[in-house]
Parts: sequence; C-alpha cells; structure tokens
Amino acid sequence: MIAGSLLLLGLYFFPLWNIMLFAPQYPDPLGLDIYINGLKGVKEFDIQNIDGLNHYIGMKTLPKNDQMWEFTAFPYIIGGMIALGVLIGLLGYLGKVSYKWFMGWFILMSVLGVLGMYDFNAWLVDYGSDLDPNAIMAYKDEFGNPMKYNPPLIGHKTLLNFDVDSFPSTGAWMMFIGMMIVFASYFVGKRENVKK
Repeated sequence: MIAGSLLLLGLYFFPLWNIMLFAPQYPDPLGLDIYINGLKGVKEFDIQNIDGLNHYIGMKTLPKNDQMWEFTAFPYIIGGMIALGVLIGLLGYLGKVSYKWFMGWFILMSVLGVLGMYDFNAWLVDYGSDLDPNAIMAYKDEFGNPMKYNPPLIGHKTLLNFDVDSFPSTGAWMMFIGMMIVFASYFVGKRENVKK
C-alpha cells in the first residue's frame, strides 16, 4: 500500500501525458509534455512553434501554468492522495485499519483519474474548436462548418497535414503501476485476514 502510493511521486518529476505533432515541414516533430503543474515543450522552442501554427488557424495560445486551475489544484490533490495512501498503509501495517481501506483508496484514486481525464478531454475539445472566425486560414469541413483541431485524448489523429499522437507518459505509467500495486495489496490483505 505504501509503495504503491509513493509511486505517485513520479507525477511531480515526469510528464503525465505527451502530444506529438508530425508534419513534412518539421523534420523533428513538435512535442508537448503535460505535467500536473503545467505544460512544457519536448524541445526548447516547441511551445512557441505550436502557438505560431495555431495562430494561423485561429486557435488560442497554449495556456500558461497560472491560467488553468488544474495546474494549481492537481499537485495538492496528488499530494493528498500520497499522504492518505501512506497513512492507510502504516495504519494497516499496525493493525489499526482493515485491508478494505486499501480498496477505498484505490476507488477514490480511480474516480479522481476518470474526472481528470474527462477534464483534460473537455479542455482539448474547447482548445481545438473555439476558433477565431477571422483567422488567417479558416478551413471548413465538407459540410461547410468550421474545421475542428482538437488532438485525440489518446491515440492518433490527422489534422490537416499533421499527424498527431497523444499517449500517457512516464508519470501516468508510474501512477498506473502504483495503483495496481495498491489493488494487489487489497487482495494480499484479504488473504492474510482469512488466514487469521
């Protein structure tokens, strides 16, 4: 339980998500790493280049770290879940709480994860569809509606001449492994409880 909770510390050091943009005019793809406290380019000028491209099609610039409440709240939420997990693990080790608390932590973390993914997807949709109608290059789809440019939540998507890949990154995988360890700890606790 303690080890699984502590793996969430990786979210403070490694990106949670990564979005890469591939196009013929960019031999080196443009990349965006999404951390729990902000956005960073994979390479030094990637955010500047992405914002430059987005300007032509009417997309907003990428938000600064202080412009999204999520980047302020998420570090505290993750820190709270780590502390709660370690506390439950210690109390479980001392026999003060039941192994069922392990599953409670896992369920709460799963709910927070789903809500986080929902929020992230809502931001992607808004970011790619709330366009400036007076953009230099205003494209329309086959039905005459303004084209939308939201990257996929997960997977691959083609946007104009860009191939966009969006996948979990190191921090997300550390969180997933940590949650699986906590999930397994519930069954270990249950088995030990049956032996008693």
